[in-house]
Amino acid sequence: MREQHLRPSPISATVDFEADGVQHGFLRLPYSRDDSAWGSVMIPITVIKNGEGPTALLTGGNHGDEYEGPIALFDLALKLDPAEVRGRVIIVPAMNYPAFLAGTRTSPIDKGNMNRSFPGKPDGTVTEKIADYFQRILLPLADIVLDFHSGGRTLDFLPFCAAHILPDKAQEAKAFEFVRAFGAPYSMKMLEIDAVGMYDTAAEDMGKIFITTELGGGGSATALTAAIAKRGVANVLRHAGIIAGEIDAQPTRWLDMPSDDCFAFAEDGGLVEFLFDLGDTVEQDAVIARILPVGRTGAKPFEVRARMSGLLAARHYPGLIKAGDCCAVLAVTV
Repeated sequence: MREQHLRPSPISATVDFEADGVQHGFLRLPYSRDDSAWGSVMIPITVIKNGEGPTALLTGGNHGDEYEGPIALFDLALKLDPAEVRGRVIIVPAMNYPAFLAGTRTSPIDKGNMNRSFPGKPDGTVTEKIADYFQRILLPLADIVLDFHSGGRTLDFLPFCAAHILPDKAQEAKAFEFVRAFGAPYSMKMLEIDAVGMYDTAAEDMGKIFITTELGGGGSATALTAAIAKRGVANVLRHAGIIAGEIDAQPTRWLDMPSDDCFAFAEDGGLVEFLFDLGDTVEQDAVIARILPVGRTGAKPFEVRARMSGLLAARHYPGLIKAGDCCAVLAVTV
């Protein structure tokens, strides 16, 4: 494994990460396929640099059906003036570019989930090769990493910015300062139910300041959630000292996910009827949702109950649910 990770990445960048100015280019990954024997996956990237200063790595499209990040980052790549920058901004609006083009969570090429593929492999699948490039080339360049997420086609979230509870409390505190600066309507102390192979974990293990978001969902973006993303990324760059100006401070409500009891899963499939809306207060043991059997009439619905009291922070989307799907996520007010 060690020898494998000493191999060079097959990805080549058409931008120079050390050059001042603005560069719009690609991360080119050779990919031989039926319709292009010497083809490539061309992942758009922008590098904006002006002298010495911190580096922000800004990413979206880690999952291909989540759109607030790509909207904000394609817009930022177009508008950010290098004269306004002190340091460097690396913008990758769609990390898992094949998934982004397909509008799917995972890659249509290899079914790879980018956010479960780290540290990646230079001779692995397409998704693993992209993860390896971020692991070995891009993350080491960064001081602050902002990775945009939302619920995609199967979840809907209250719009929040988040960081993780970390063993290094100084690193954790800096991350939550950036969460506060982002200024989403909600700010979350986040718990992951499956952190193995995550981009988040890779960045945090390197000592990077890592923050992320969940900004809505349903496989689309709204005017509100796109505006939150655009304002938030500008605030992060201001807080880092990369661009000048006052942070556009917005009121935020702090939430915490203290344990696995936050999550409620479907134990049967069917038509889901929620009895609470996002942002509602749910008491422990209350029925969050009923799952109505759809194979026959007259069958009793399965009830999904809250294992703790809290705010409904996320819910399944759209109307049909399968056994094992996450039905709801609760959080508590800090």
